Amino acid sequence: MTIEIKNIFKQISGPAGEEEFLTILEGNGVKIQRIVSHASSTSENWYDQAYSEWVLVVRGNAVLAFEGGERLELNEGDYLAIPPHARHRVDETGPETIWLVVHLTDGA
Repeated sequence: MTIEIKNIFKQISGPAGEEEFLTILEGNGVKIQRIVSHASSTSENWYDQAYSEWVLVVRGNAVLAFEGGERLELNEGDYLAIPPHARHRVDETGPETIWLVVHLTDGA
């Protein structure tokens, strides 16, 4: 068995307005992703997921908007849980915002 060390900050450069998704671990109803946002937004689209989602801003900052009008500013170290079907979008991010996202796809 080979166990490999990886780093959440590696290979994060990209063009402004883009996002990069990397699945770190997936199985048993859990999916963990690293997302790197480069001064991007999803202001045209609402996310409406059938599962719970937990997000942590590892580096940078972001503003999340929820369909009811609530806007939350997240800075480094801030995290929150988003319940199923809470329609939300990313209004803005810093030039290099790194997220750690956990999707609980088994109905948790």
